[in-house]
Amino acid sequence: MSEWRKSSYSPEASDCVEVGHGVGLRDSKAPATHLPVSREAWVAFLRYSVSASARS
Repeated sequence: MSEWRKSSYSPEASDCVEVGHGVGLRDSKAPATHLPVSREAWVAFLRYSVSASARS
């Protein structure tokens, strides 16, 4: 079982996407299913997100 984390920007009762270390992503409304994401894909996503926010 992985520990799932919500964004610190998400209120406690809201629906959001959660991240599970070594597992992937899931919708908090449907926690039984998840989308597997490789480490490489996650690192690429984070790099893109940081660079995009730096440009804005």
